Amino acid sequence: MDTTIKPENKPKHRHPEKRNLPDNPSPRKPKWIRVKAPTSKEYGETRRLMRDKNLHTVCEEAACPNIGECWSAKHATVMILGEICTRACAFCNVTTGKPNAVDPMEPENTGIAARELGLRHMVITSVDRDDLADGGAKQFALSIEKVHELSPDTTVEVLTPDFRHKDGALEVVIAARPDVFNHNLETVPGLYPHIRPGARYYHSLRLLDRAKEIDPLVFTKSGLMVGLGETREQVLQVMDDMRSANIDFLTIGQYLQPTPKHAGIDRFVTPEEFDEYKRIALSKGFLHVAATPMTRSSYHADKDFAALKSAREAALAKSKRD
Repeated sequence: MDTTIKPENKPKHRHPEKRNLPDNPSPRKPKWIRVKAPTSKEYGETRRLMRDKNLHTVCEEAACPNIGECWSAKHATVMILGEICTRACAFCNVTTGKPNAVDPMEPENTGIAARELGLRHMVITSVDRDDLADGGAKQFALSIEKVHELSPDTTVEVLTPDFRHKDGALEVVIAARPDVFNHNLETVPGLYPHIRPGARYYHSLRLLDRAKEIDPLVFTKSGLMVGLGETREQVLQVMDDMRSANIDFLTIGQYLQPTPKHAGIDRFVTPEEFDEYKRIALSKGFLHVAATPMTRSSYHADKDFAALKSAREAALAKSKRD
């Protein structure tokens, strides 16, 4: 029986809501932002597996600049709940429109992909699905459970939507026992009306805080883009807000404009500034911080998870000594 979900609702244009917006010219990238075109054999194998299993990836849909490096290492971030998002964030390249039905085979295929890629650590994310009563929480839970079942040595990280107005959704995801719960704040609160208009900063912050309340052992993680017009002081305030919500792991990366219709780049943050952000964030008590121009939520996620576990163990050992 063919269970493939047909793309009957795929929009003619990826971003119909942005078609009539004025162009934002993209400045020339500095020398520290350079990526190689994906050409490796492993890249092709990863791509074929995703297509064979009818899986979408945020690597492709969000035009991630690290796709060549990650897929060459057979690290792909599966994007469940289809490839069409119900929101229209100003920074995001994922297609906006009316989503298709949820694919019932998606969780099992996600588990198979984890097994066939031989992943030590898998990141599962999704589009926003405001059209679903639970925001897609059950599909997240089923996907986590299938990875645990079909690839038991693989740890699981989820990068979820905000589940705004979806009571009980977070509890469903956490009950499936992900190793890392990630939800990105994306930017400073003052830029939300323009950059992330469908979301609310303090709701997202509370979601992360609540995840830790439900399961104190789950690692929590969140990320920021810089170069959108935020100030240094605003970034440091977000760090403090994150620590007040007991967030363990912070990622900071440079915003790169997907198309001229997306939010413009205010400036390119220098590698030295990223180093300073990392130093300050660690001093504020984060267990782990990844802050470079090319950092993205799931970039080097397997290595970062190992570092996160080591940092927690070291902190626990120190507290016992003290």
